[in-house]
Amino acid sequence: MNSIKISKHKIGKDKAPFVIAEISGNHNQSLERALKIVDAATEAGVDALKLQTYTAGTMTLDIKEKGFVIDDPKSLWYGRSLYDLYKEAYTPWEWHKPIFERCRERGIIGFSTPFDETAVDFLEELDVPCYKIASFELVDLPLIEKVASTGKPIIMSTGMATIKEIEEAVNTARKAGCKDIVLLKCTSTYPASPDNTNILTILDMKKKFKCQVGISDHTLGIGVSVASVALGVTVIEKHFTLSRKEGGVDAAFSMEPDEMAELIKETKRAWQALGKVSYGPTKAEKKSLIFRRSLYVVKDIKKGERISQENVRSIRPGNGLAPKYYNSIIGEKVSRNCKRGTPVSWGLI
Repeated sequence: MNSIKISKHKIGKDKAPFVIAEISGNHNQSLERALKIVDAATEAGVDALKLQTYTAGTMTLDIKEKGFVIDDPKSLWYGRSLYDLYKEAYTPWEWHKPIFERCRERGIIGFSTPFDETAVDFLEELDVPCYKIASFELVDLPLIEKVASTGKPIIMSTGMATIKEIEEAVNTARKAGCKDIVLLKCTSTYPASPDNTNILTILDMKKKFKCQVGISDHTLGIGVSVASVALGVTVIEKHFTLSRKEGGVDAAFSMEPDEMAELIKETKRAWQALGKVSYGPTKAEKKSLIFRRSLYVVKDIKKGERISQENVRSIRPGNGLAPKYYNSIIGEKVSRNCKRGTPVSWGLI
């Protein structure tokens, strides 16, 4: 699970999570809005911005019959045909170049998810630094083989996938020449609910597949992403929009700029807090040791008098003997006069 380098960005446990803003169809068919999303994502602090590269015709057929129409009443897109939905959501291919150029100008990575081989060829012409495989395409092994043949890093979402399907995808990518793979734990519902996210799977994925693991988080808010950092994710992907109120095919479960900035701040804090296995006082804590309890004279004692529960107690600060010696010194005589506020030491007894 060595670190991965994408362009000038390093992905690994010794770096804060690599955060990807997914535009999807939230540009609402406006290039100007798409460029504004790049600017807003950059200002929020993301490391990368991702597009999706397809056309309605490369995704499905223009048929409005059963199977080609979303029939789940709970879906955000209930009643819509797949063709019409993709026609609305797709990013025109001629927009990719200006969007990627804006990303480079703003110092972030621009890349995309290809959905067929023609999209891979097109993205290669634009020299993208890495690729994403969508969760629904994880079973498209010929597509994965095509992407892997570029030799560039691949980020793969694993929503819905069985262990065998993930193994097939990873093995296909590696055999085709991909050395750097990131698997994203993902729940392919939109939005996803926290109780259906099962992020403990992240630990198992790291062990089984010996690669970087991240999360493609479709839940609302930042809690799931922050919790995932504690489990070792190195990549976080979130859908992103300028404003949910302004609509868009994925706007309902996308983050707004201030929310993305908060996610980046809190996931970095979570990463910083991981640290290492450590016992005993840290360097920063050493100055606080003085405020531990210790044994002190709380009532004047004359030379030769015995220590009792009335004249010695465990209090703060920590200049005296440790409280564990309390029972050992009760009944012992003091070697000199002791004023109230004197720390107890072995030399006093």
